[in-house]
Amino acid sequence: MSSAEKVVRSEKAVRLRAFAEAAVLIALATALSLFKIYRLPQGGSVTPASMVPIMILAMRRGLKYGLAAGAVFGLIRLYLGPYVVHPVQLLLDYPLAFGALGLAGIFKGRERPLFAVAGAAVGIGGRFLCHWLSGIVFFAEYAPAGQHPAIYSAVYNGSYLGIEFVVSAVIMYLLARAGVLKMFL
Repeated sequence: MSSAEKVVRSEKAVRLRAFAEAAVLIALATALSLFKIYRLPQGGSVTPASMVPIMILAMRRGLKYGLAAGAVFGLIRLYLGPYVVHPVQLLLDYPLAFGALGLAGIFKGRERPLFAVAGAAVGIGGRFLCHWLSGIVFFAEYAPAGQHPAIYSAVYNGSYLGIEFVVSAVIMYLLARAGVLKMFL
């Protein structure tokens, strides 16, 4: 076998390992998302760190894998418990919002704990932005009289994503400190 063939086989093995890792972490994220600590009336909930597996994958494997895994996770969440009022809202609240968790992948290769917290902030911030836009456009009717829909959407989505961020950031910090982000790469 030539060295070029060995390189091709090695690249295929790395991709296969990354796909397997993605499948396991998407499954873990899905399982964690089934446990709702608190659920809001128009969607959104606090879970036991269900976004962390997607952000771990993103920080280990990069944007491409993180965005794709997040979008798949979002589609699974759509299948398991949809709350859909419009096709654009479906896109914003499911594949785009959960796909945004993969933005943590911009910190790939930076395993320090503070980068893990920054990855959580960027990923969950991207998810917040998608839900915030969806709330302004599609859920403005729920805003109290006299309150701007942008404020209502920010408060509503921030109420659960803020808690999720704190929990996720602490866990990401601890996992990075323990070396999990670079384990078995």
